Amino acid sequence: MQIFSFSSFGYEGALVAVEVDLRRGIPAVDLIGLADGAVKESRERMKSAIRNSGFEFPMERVLISLSPADLKKEGAGFDLALALAVLDESSSKKAGQNQEDSEEKGEPVLVMGELELSGATRPVRAVHAAVATAASAGIRKCVVPSANAAEAREVVGMKVFGAANLKDAFEAMSNPEFFTGATDGANSFVPKGTVDVDGVLFPPIDPELEFSDVRRQERLVRALQIAAAGGHNVLAFGAPGCGKTLALRRFPNLLPLLTVEEAQSVTRVHSIAGLLKPSEPLLRVAPFRMPHQTASVEGMCGGGPACRPGEVSLAHHGTLFLDEAAEFRSAALQMLRVPVESGTITLSRAGRSTTYPARFQLLMATNPCPCGNYGSKSKICLCSAKSVEQYWRKFSAPLLDRVDIRVSVETENSAEDKNQGESQRNLFSPDSDFSTEKLRRGVAQAVRIQRERQGKRNAYLSPQEILEFCPLSAEEKKILDTAAVNSDLSQRAISGILKLSRTIADMEGSPKIFREHLEEAISFRANVGVLGVLSGE
Repeated sequence: MQIFSFSSFGYEGALVAVEVDLRRGIPAVDLIGLADGAVKESRERMKSAIRNSGFEFPMERVLISLSPADLKKEGAGFDLALALAVLDESSSKKAGQNQEDSEEKGEPVLVMGELELSGATRPVRAVHAAVATAASAGIRKCVVPSANAAEAREVVGMKVFGAANLKDAFEAMSNPEFFTGATDGANSFVPKGTVDVDGVLFPPIDPELEFSDVRRQERLVRALQIAAAGGHNVLAFGAPGCGKTLALRRFPNLLPLLTVEEAQSVTRVHSIAGLLKPSEPLLRVAPFRMPHQTASVEGMCGGGPACRPGEVSLAHHGTLFLDEAAEFRSAALQMLRVPVESGTITLSRAGRSTTYPARFQLLMATNPCPCGNYGSKSKICLCSAKSVEQYWRKFSAPLLDRVDIRVSVETENSAEDKNQGESQRNLFSPDSDFSTEKLRRGVAQAVRIQRERQGKRNAYLSPQEILEFCPLSAEEKKILDTAAVNSDLSQRAISGILKLSRTIADMEGSPKIFREHLEEAISFRANVGVLGVLSGE
């Protein structure tokens, strides 16, 4: 039987063939193939595990080769593969079999797992990534620790044996009936309490993140509903204590469950990072990442010797929320520009490179100035014009241009003095109860329409798809042209308005973009308050 293991590097990784040769000489174990310290230590763990499991370790000189030879192997996930390869070769030699004489020698099997000295298995990271890579290479059987078996079975077409110890794993190698797994994609994990809203699945509502607790911030809540429906980026800015963070942290309650295809790539990234839980073999709930302001560029984009995923990849098909965004390092903010646009990020380390998926939704909350009182009617701003300008220069125009929804959040007292329905189309009255359940209905309708029409969120439409799915009549074109001239909008901003108006129309079930949809999209895209002053609009 041909045994393979997996070397994790970046998103792709590589399969590693494990070969064993027993030869005459002083009993010892030679391990070749660019193994790091943890893999070299596998020799001792393997020997003790084999003996403590009731097997006899071969008294010949054991040569173990890990190929490809020029690929560095890291981690303790090779223990089980090395032990099974040694036992398989030893038993074949005792039976007097040559490699050509056994019909099953050519059958490939993926093996991953760490061994305790007693022979028991310990879970390892990147199992989902390894199994997915093996399945794409034509391998249909794998042996993994029992704690990793659930995530391995989520890969369609793979038959899995979850081994509690080395003895069980060796027995399974000669018994094909021990391997089980779905081959038709029927074992897609669905969280308990899943709610069906008009044909779209949502996770159970977290009562601590209920939107009805957000008071007198109708415009911000409306913006978050549209963002959840179409996958648009959001910037909320306002004085400290106005409720922007309170509302934005409730955003996960509006997001539907991921499709099985989306969940596979999300699960792979989290598997590589070692963040999968046994209770969640397939991540169907959209990730919500909230890094601290001290996060480094490497922490945001990923890196390290093995190119581990960063926050932008861990937020793939989910949300990256930057609270107090202006306090992040300027370099960390600027590196977001490429993945926000392309949905991927490429990391290069020591002559090797890898490309992670990074199709995330960006939410940012910030104060209008360093002291937070700029534009307030009741408080005095102590910041100089230069300090306010430097504060906002951290974002840069190219980054802000990729944010389709900008919301100026006011304090409750100042909001009471304004006409609440001025630019809200009276969708929410000041004292209305906009609960999470009600907000989800509009999101569900838009998500269902988008999945049926183009198979992706409106925020990710290509220029050609915008022309196809976002046509305007002569009246709407005139309104958009006027807004583009008055606000000096870039081509990216115009595309963002069209995609935003398409989402608003989808939420109402309208096949066409009407004037009111376009005007609301323009109102969310327009730079207001301090953002407009600094942009010269």
